[in-house]
Amino acid sequence: MSLAQFFRDNPGIRYIMFGGKGGLGKTTFSAAAARWLADRGHRVLVFSVDPQASLSDIFERDIFGKGEVEIAPNLYACEIDADRRIAEYQEEVRQKIRDMYGMDQIPDEIENYIRAASAEPAMEESAIFDQVVDIVVKGGYDYYIYDLVPLGHALYYLSMASVYDAWITKITGLREEMRKYDAVVATIRREKETEEDRILNELVYIRDRINKSSSILTDPQRTAFFFVVTPEEMVIEDTVKAAGLFSKYEVPIRGYVVNRVVPPALLEQDIPDYLRNRILMQKGNMERIREEFAGRILAEVPEMERDIRGMAMIEKMAGVLFGN
Repeated sequence: MSLAQFFRDNPGIRYIMFGGKGGLGKTTFSAAAARWLADRGHRVLVFSVDPQASLSDIFERDIFGKGEVEIAPNLYACEIDADRRIAEYQEEVRQKIRDMYGMDQIPDEIENYIRAASAEPAMEESAIFDQVVDIVVKGGYDYYIYDLVPLGHALYYLSMASVYDAWITKITGLREEMRKYDAVVATIRREKETEEDRILNELVYIRDRINKSSSILTDPQRTAFFFVVTPEEMVIEDTVKAAGLFSKYEVPIRGYVVNRVVPPALLEQDIPDYLRNRILMQKGNMERIREEFAGRILAEVPEMERDIRGMAMIEKMAGVLFGN
């Protein structure tokens, strides 16, 4: 099956992810797939969840932190500014504390805690994750294409929804128990019923958003995850291991795309020894790839003559990727 055939056979797919080790071509394929779908009349958003995003480079447009930017008819791209999102987080927390507790000024010890929490290493990924949830929940596009971070961070990103959900469910349960206790105390004292619990409502709201995003990530009817692999022994090993881990999170792995294949036909020409040796190495690794991922290889993409940058090269890659 080709990648184009996959989309024809699965019209319900709306969320597309390209994943793999760093530097294998995930961003390139994300941009090419977005262009191919947009050219067929679909409204498409491609966005990066990598703090070191490179969509600006590949589209040759400065889109970092500018929201959803129109690149071409039906094609939009977004690079999330995590630092700005963290600053917005801080202000949202301050405002909620002011509203919930009737404070005009945030106490210094709370302000110090907010700043310290925002400096945690995971806060950058959390900020990006939260904005991705906003994008997905808002809707407005036919296809959403995730340009994922490298494998290790991608696992963290994909597991984040379940971790957040478990944590918020626990906190919500505790808050609900506190509400019951407050109600009993109010009845004994014959006091007015407690006010609507804004903290509990906020927790429920966050949990609902996370559940919606999580359900998308693991829904085989709507989501397709494609691994990008190259004919290199270590890349193959890492991909096999990662596929097993992703399966544990119920990520719907729908196929593999092999990138940077040096055409074996070059062996018939007078080529340098290093290139001949590389082709022979790739030949053995391609045999393993075809055996390891039998029936699930959707495209084999040759080594291109230059970097994929600009719409002309993106269109060329889309043609190769989808077999046009």
